[in-house]
Amino acid sequence: MKRFFSILLLVIAFSATAQNKKPLDHTVYDNWKSIGERMISNDGKFVVYAVNPQEGDGELVIQNPLTKYKKIIPRGYSAVITEDSKYAVFKIKPPFQDTRQARIKKKRPDDMPKDSLGIIELGAESVTKFARTKTFKSPEKGAGFIAYHIEKPMPDSTKKTKVAVYDSAKAKIDMLVKLADSIIKKSIDSIGGRINKQEVIEAAQKAAKQILKKADEDLTELKDADGDDAIASAATEGTDLILRRLIDGKEKTFKLVSEYFFNKKATRLLIETTKNNKDSNSKAMVLLYDLYGEKTDTLIRGCNDCKNYAFDEEGNQLAFVAERDSSTKSLTKFYKLWHYTNGQDSAKLLAEKNTVGMKVGSTISENATLVFSKDGKKLFFGTAAIKPAKDTTLIDFELARVDVWHYNDDYLQPQQLKQLDAELKRSYTAVINIGENKLVQLGAEDAERITLPNEGSADWVLATTNKDNRKELQWTGNTKTSAYVIRTADGTKKLVAANVQANFNASPAGKYVYWYDEAKKNYFTYDVATGATKNVTEKIKVPIYEEDNDVPDHPNPYGIMGWSNDDKNFYVYDRYDVWNVDPDAAAMPATIIDPSKMPRKNKITYRYISTDREERFVNTEKPLAFRVFDNIAKTMVLDASTLKNNFLSFSNKPEKNVFGFPLKAKNAMAFIYTKENYASSPNLYYTSTSVEDEMVLSDINPQQKDFNWGTAELFKWKTYNGKQSEGIIYKPENFDPKKKYPMISYFYEKLSDGLYSYNAPSPTPSRLNISFFVSRGYVVFAPDISYTTGHPGNDAYNYIVSGVRAVVKLGYVDSTKLGLQGQSWGGYQTAYLITKTKLFAAAWAGAPVANMTSAYGGIRWGTGLNRQFQYEKTQSRIGATLWEKPNLYIENSPLFHLPKVTTPLVIMSNDADDAVPWYQGIEMFTAMRRLNKPVWLLVYNGEAHNLIERKNRKDIQIREQQFFDWKLKGEKPAKWLIDGVPATQKGIDWGLKVE
Repeated sequence: MKRFFSILLLVIAFSATAQNKKPLDHTVYDNWKSIGERMISNDGKFVVYAVNPQEGDGELVIQNPLTKYKKIIPRGYSAVITEDSKYAVFKIKPPFQDTRQARIKKKRPDDMPKDSLGIIELGAESVTKFARTKTFKSPEKGAGFIAYHIEKPMPDSTKKTKVAVYDSAKAKIDMLVKLADSIIKKSIDSIGGRINKQEVIEAAQKAAKQILKKADEDLTELKDADGDDAIASAATEGTDLILRRLIDGKEKTFKLVSEYFFNKKATRLLIETTKNNKDSNSKAMVLLYDLYGEKTDTLIRGCNDCKNYAFDEEGNQLAFVAERDSSTKSLTKFYKLWHYTNGQDSAKLLAEKNTVGMKVGSTISENATLVFSKDGKKLFFGTAAIKPAKDTTLIDFELARVDVWHYNDDYLQPQQLKQLDAELKRSYTAVINIGENKLVQLGAEDAERITLPNEGSADWVLATTNKDNRKELQWTGNTKTSAYVIRTADGTKKLVAANVQANFNASPAGKYVYWYDEAKKNYFTYDVATGATKNVTEKIKVPIYEEDNDVPDHPNPYGIMGWSNDDKNFYVYDRYDVWNVDPDAAAMPATIIDPSKMPRKNKITYRYISTDREERFVNTEKPLAFRVFDNIAKTMVLDASTLKNNFLSFSNKPEKNVFGFPLKAKNAMAFIYTKENYASSPNLYYTSTSVEDEMVLSDINPQQKDFNWGTAELFKWKTYNGKQSEGIIYKPENFDPKKKYPMISYFYEKLSDGLYSYNAPSPTPSRLNISFFVSRGYVVFAPDISYTTGHPGNDAYNYIVSGVRAVVKLGYVDSTKLGLQGQSWGGYQTAYLITKTKLFAAAWAGAPVANMTSAYGGIRWGTGLNRQFQYEKTQSRIGATLWEKPNLYIENSPLFHLPKVTTPLVIMSNDADDAVPWYQGIEMFTAMRRLNKPVWLLVYNGEAHNLIERKNRKDIQIREQQFFDWKLKGEKPAKWLIDGVPATQKGIDWGLKVE
């Protein structure tokens, strides 16, 4: 009895504590923290990670979990731990408020607060700092040195000249603007009402534009005459580079440095310098400094533009491209390929536009990445067509500006314009075998994508192209691809497969080409040596593709785990298990997970975690780590023992947590990872033995205990079509089952696998801020939805409405206070649902499609793609063209059913939406307005599909709360909901005040 009363008292005390906690408000966002960058030293002794608030000053934390050493670096970021595990090097931001005040004062970039550099010996307390650091670099696979580049203050004389130039120009433009305004006013006053005043205004505005154009020309002349040389000089001169030896702090300074690189093993430092503008005899140079011999070699002297530096794996060879035309007036610049190897006194010319093997009309590309093969025997680079010189006789402002769309174009004009810069910089891969002078062209217009098997050491490359199949991208969302193997010795090309809906890849050791054929639903291999093609997975009796695919297109594969180091084993996933496949299809495929685990029967999914950052192969002779997910309970195991006689045993106990991607120390059995659930922030953990012995390193949001948080639970119900579905119910921490709560339903497609994910209270891009609303006394319901072809709207109704009614039957939700919130596809479903039911008292739709008939022909402006493929093949799930089944487009379009709507709706459609044409929101709004339905439209200027700017994210969170509190809680409405915000008040009154 005494024990009973003790437990009762604890329950009462916990309940009282929960009742007394504060609800979240909009002031908490900035200080809510998250784990940012994280790393573990190669010896496993030290962990470095960043803790960042959503806005403000973060910190870099350095810890030794075993000795309890902990060092906090205020505002530290972008850290590296040296290869020898002895030092951490990082940048330090200026205080957030200093930068903010400088922006308020509109300081020039040169006068803005600058980063510093910090260096600390791991385990020590003292931090060595260097002010005004632009960049720093450390060797990738070596230690002992760092190099850092200094921000050079602009000389006062140059500053004054620059200020004088622009102040004078601004004054001149201001004067001309006033003159333009005067012209408009005088024209109207003198003419009066005798002719159309608007015509006069437009004529005067045209004149004003011409005046402003002249002012711009005057500004250019002014810059040229009054100091532009000084400004250009400051911009083009390099600044000091400091090379520091870490063991003793010895430093060497290199002047006028514009670029620098270490080779991987830290034996040499590449340095590019600019010419000294005060010395007419000075030249730009490329230098190579021997870090241990402390000797500098000049690789090239005199260079207008040197770039794309590449060391080979051992650091004994260097390549780069350079343009050295002494004629500064030349309109066409020709780059040449240069090569240096140890022992040479300087770099030697390796290839240029007249080299044997170069296609006539082509030259060395300055835009391609240079790559040495792993064995150092080959150098891959790019060639490109010589571009015609710009016609300087043409006058820019007299030229027409027009986009010409042609029905036979490979890509639509919007996509061409999005890809314009990439196309102008396009190059095609070529190779030179080191020691030979012959250039071998590999890539071409019909072999535009080149993959280097075995890190370039194979005697062939894989080439793929979608040429002649690009138009179909408009309605399929992807294209058929052809693949070839091309010999690096002579460029001979051999077809692997033609016009297959697949992504082709090369096996790591370079023996096979492999691909998943989406139409045939199987993996295929091509033996490069024999030319034989094999279906290697047809004998697997379970699907290796998405079993629950619900779009009218071929299902995606579950993917691959990888290859063995000798290319003899190919590991393929099904929904739950992993299969060992013979790439020659000689042996039967077999699962590698211990059969006693019964993955398929128990609906447990195993996915490999690579803990080696440089891993190219899967080595089943060593311990393997897996993320193991229970699809029924939504629980997870990290690094479970799974392989027979060969496992890394951490834990077999499922946890109600989500594990973040683990990092392993390179030379020790030590791991770091994050762990989270709905009630716990994703903190960082360390272990060197097992999960049971893990140590928590961080406690990033202790303030959460002061707020009414919540719980997340899995809920299952039967839909109207008799199918079983599931979703998540979020309840306030102080939940009382005897009360009636307002409920908001938030959805997309399937969300229940995120049952144990943490939802930080942050101003979101436009989805529902779940933890915020739950904290403030709402129940939130997130139902899963499955779809059938042709009826996505009705499917949403079937799953969402049936789920909502099932939750209402539990007794704690007020059926008169139900809301909907969705973004993008969720926004569409919200808009559709309110045309089919009067169940909901409030709805919020972000970036919805209202009219599938008009959206079908729209453009996704972020990519330039047409939207037809979405309706025919993917998410919108109509499965037919507009002309084949127009009835389905109308059935699923909210616009055609709006007379039935009774639910008040807020729409967000931004004028720079890059996915859904923003006129979809306008169509929805104007139609509901015409029908006298309560509707509001929020248009965030210059924002895309999802809000990017934090100020706008904060704004929408406030408005969303005000709207739902009004409609679902009966609180007073804000001004914008009653009166709107007139254009005359834009930027003055945001309408957020509650009267």
